[in-house]
Amino acid sequence: MEFIELHLGSYIISHGFDKNNKEIVVHIPADKFGKKLIAISRIKSLSEKYILTDYVEGRWIYWEYQENFEDVKKLLNK
Repeated sequence: MEFIELHLGSYIISHGFDKNNKEIVVHIPADKFGKKLIAISRIKSLSEKYILTDYVEGRWIYWEYQENFEDVKKLLNK
């Protein structure tokens, strides 16, 4: 399994949708960024602010990351 190391901060957990098709989310604030290894196979997308990973079935986590978008993109393309 391949990993990348990133500095991650606040995150949003998406638990799916309620009966009215409204997304159920929990915002988890962080005071600072901390190092974390992420399995590349768990990464689903990357934006300028968030890296989206899968979690338990039906849940997704949007992590804020500290690194530059282009640098993370290069790490993922290796």
